[in-house]
Amino acid sequence: MLDLPLTFLQRPAAAGIPKPWLLVLMHGVGSNEQDLFSLASQLPERFHVLSLRAPHRMGPGSHAWFDFSVEPSGARSINEAQEAHSRALVAQTIEAASAQLGIAPERVVVGGFSQGGIMALSLLLTRPELLHAAMVWHSRLLAEVVPLQASHEALHGKKLWLSHGTHDNVIPLANAQAIAHHMATLPVSVTYREFPGTHEIRPSELAATVAWLESLSTTPVPY
Repeated sequence: MLDLPLTFLQRPAAAGIPKPWLLVLMHGVGSNEQDLFSLASQLPERFHVLSLRAPHRMGPGSHAWFDFSVEPSGARSINEAQEAHSRALVAQTIEAASAQLGIAPERVVVGGFSQGGIMALSLLLTRPELLHAAMVWHSRLLAEVVPLQASHEALHGKKLWLSHGTHDNVIPLANAQAIAHHMATLPVSVTYREFPGTHEIRPSELAATVAWLESLSTTPVPY
């Protein structure tokens, strides 16, 4: 039994996998751990999948990683203390899961949708020693996190999947393009894709993401 700081659902990697990977998933605002866990059956069996519940309760079955407000101009402001607390809890959860499952950081991927994607990107940028790659769906970069970014040396060799809907009506596409622009200055290998659609993960986007996950975790056979 895993003992972790955050509530979670899990799907173990397939039996007999010699070196399983860990995939940690985080939902968007107003959802819960059931949301992305519904994708587990479509994710590569090499991964032990953990779907986390955000710590701030908004209502029955409704949680958030941090509160935010949107100004009339469209600008957003966040509860910085809540974001920092959630980010620390996620880091502790990843460390605990890695240790208890015996999965090294080199085989850890942290991903999320919308606000969960914000958390995944923030973890990659501030605590790269905990993971190999991040998977960010329909999300944005927090300006508050940029000053906390790790060194180029610490980020070297990390990988990022970044995808967004061309007609996203919740987090506009420009936010994904801004992430790609920011990452271009860093030694991180970025796979950036745009998909037709709104604030949702359509089958084509999920299939492309799964292919990227497979490519991460498939070790070439030596000649």
